[in-house]
Amino acid sequence: MAVATGKRDYYDVLGVTKTATEEEIKKAYRRCAHKYHPDRNSETDAEGKFKEAAEAYEVLSDHGKRQRYDQFGHAGLSGAGIHDFSGMGVEDIFSMFNDIFGMGGGGRRRSRGADLQTEVEVTLADVAKGTQRTIEFTRQDLCAECEGSGAAAGSKARTCNTCGGYGQVEQTGGLAGLFGRVITTCPACKGRGSTISTPCKKCRGSGRAMKDRVVNVQIPAGIHEGQMVRVRGEGEPGEDGASRGDLHCRVRVRPHPFFERHENDLVLRMPVSFTQAALGAVVEVPTLDGKSELKIAAGSQHGQVYRMPDLGLPDLRNGRRGDELVQILVEIPKKLNKRQEEILRDFSKTEDRSVMPESRGFFDKLKDYIGGLGQ
Repeated sequence: MAVATGKRDYYDVLGVTKTATEEEIKKAYRRCAHKYHPDRNSETDAEGKFKEAAEAYEVLSDHGKRQRYDQFGHAGLSGAGIHDFSGMGVEDIFSMFNDIFGMGGGGRRRSRGADLQTEVEVTLADVAKGTQRTIEFTRQDLCAECEGSGAAAGSKARTCNTCGGYGQVEQTGGLAGLFGRVITTCPACKGRGSTISTPCKKCRGSGRAMKDRVVNVQIPAGIHEGQMVRVRGEGEPGEDGASRGDLHCRVRVRPHPFFERHENDLVLRMPVSFTQAALGAVVEVPTLDGKSELKIAAGSQHGQVYRMPDLGLPDLRNGRRGDELVQILVEIPKKLNKRQEEILRDFSKTEDRSVMPESRGFFDKLKDYIGGLGQ
């Protein structure tokens, strides 16, 4: 009997032999499904291969369909009730084979719990050494009265008769007549896959209640403003025992009175007198560890930067510390007493602009500029 055109051999699709056991076929399908899931594989034909593998598994995992396929090939499956996977969504296919992907009973895929986000403030000193913060927040949690089932004591949730536990139903009329196959949330169970005859009075059948939570969060050394610290499993609970979401803590670094951060370096703008800059001096400068001495060379200029190695912040990845960069700001006194003024006037008479590089360069350019105007 001729094989239907356009379809590959199901055994080749899953990469198994015709003597493969039921378990080998299941493992092969799981491998193909994860490999070609559109969320993991960006190739243009990934979704097509995903659905092709689902069709192959539906046939080869069913004893009767597999026998007909082995005997007659694709043509032998006509009227055998094979799903039209080309018109199905990826998540619908996952829910059909929930026993393979660990989605629990009832045929409905369990949703992971929601993530939560909060903020934590730290200082530059905390960034330098790492720290721990206690975070208090409120989250939606399992109801303590019914332990999340939503059912009152003595009763329990039952698989929804309308959707069979899938949480979704397929419409056969109305919109389906216009658009083909339409999947909607089950109106009986609101997508939960189960119904409750006697709901819990405390949570009114939702299985959830607001709860205060306190956790300790480790802030790693070297973290930057705006980065997130994830605390696994401290989000909201998932459906029917699915894993919890995570808590994401956004870090805010409190401004420092002296330092500005540039990557892993700390920048300090240090005012000095013009005599300290001219004659040189040893000055005390603040550091994150206390204070340290810095030697300023004679003839230092306004804006000049001195580097103090390893007094910055550690790198988040390798722990190597940056430097402290001290930029000196030469301050000119606004008021002088008579003695100071006399000394400076005497000094001005001895000034030699030829030993002042900035002044010499400026006045040489000015001379050329004025000469050019005269011509």
